[in-house]
Amino acid sequence: MSDPGSEKIRVLIALLYYLPHNTGLTLHVQRVAEELVRCGHTVTVLSARFRPELAREERINGVRVVRLWPLPLHISRGMLLPAYPWAAARLIREHDLVWVQTPLLETALLAWLARRAGRPLVVTHHGDLVLGAGLFNRLISATMFRLYTYLARRARRLFAYSEDYLAHSTYLRPFAEKVSVIHPPILIPQPERQQAQELRAEWAAEGGPIIGFCGRFVAEKRPDLLLRSLEIIRERYPTVRLVFAGEYDIRYENFWRRCRSLRERFAEHLRFLGSIDDPQQLANFYAACDVLALTSDTECFALVQVEAMLCGTPVVMTDTPGGRVPVRVTGMGRLAKVGDWRSIGENLLAVLEEPERYQRPRAEIQQMFSFAETVDCYEEHFYRALGRRVGPLA
Repeated sequence: MSDPGSEKIRVLIALLYYLPHNTGLTLHVQRVAEELVRCGHTVTVLSARFRPELAREERINGVRVVRLWPLPLHISRGMLLPAYPWAAARLIREHDLVWVQTPLLETALLAWLARRAGRPLVVTHHGDLVLGAGLFNRLISATMFRLYTYLARRARRLFAYSEDYLAHSTYLRPFAEKVSVIHPPILIPQPERQQAQELRAEWAAEGGPIIGFCGRFVAEKRPDLLLRSLEIIRERYPTVRLVFAGEYDIRYENFWRRCRSLRERFAEHLRFLGSIDDPQQLANFYAACDVLALTSDTECFALVQVEAMLCGTPVVMTDTPGGRVPVRVTGMGRLAKVGDWRSIGENLLAVLEEPERYQRPRAEIQQMFSFAETVDCYEEHFYRALGRRVGPLA
């Protein structure tokens, strides 16, 4: 981080969902924002008031959070915020730099307002917008891409999670010359081994293996493929358990209900915990699992897999650009074919049969995905965008 005497920055962060919403994107922003505050910078988050009981404005761990009321009209996961132009214009003038998180509907508006106020703008891209089939979804995708393009052309810098995702991203490739790679900020405490053993005894009283899944039960994450993989896995392990951590009955899509027959078919093997917001409880969850499965059709990184690795749990990840990076870099897991439940099952079996092959020391994983290095890179790029530092990044 910066020297104690360095001039501090006032950073405005724009994204749709912030705390208490719990996703990888939110955690990414929260961790960097709170560390910047800890080092003396001023940070404000502009987001949606996605639940009526949330405060219009509050401070969370030193970060000022401003929430805008949405119209009762949702476009997939998106929301329309009528007061956004006026709130954004005011907040941009109060800050030195604007840090935008994409995908975001207001990208072009933010770029125009920042340019008008003379404030530099940087962007972290958290994944290309991928929607289902249909004319309406194609229209949304095309519109969002055009708005993003307007933003990207005017941004001082774009940030990607990995070189692998950059090479395959429709959004990032046209602007590769202004893209820098910064790994997501990953923090997870040491698991409490006794607590993890107690969880194992609770979830798998008969002693079978435990396969974890950490994420929302939504179509893009393809938990249905993990359910189907039980056809293969339970032949070898009849008492296997799948334990799901994360929201499952999501209001903006009906995938939970669409998977009802699969859930009923394998009900004796399943357990749904809901969201785990406490970091220590999450670490204990990972440690209680023999392997973590990530079955997405698209995934730009999936920080939960590195969290699991730091807790000693190997991973089976689908071979998606960006998502495959942690397994490739660490060797702490296997890659399955995208969209292939048989491949997922076979790779899970391979890890369960030889778990020692996929173990690495925690310190080794921490060195590969350093939290301090991630925040340092962001801070240095923010200074450079403001013209306050020159020379190569450390």
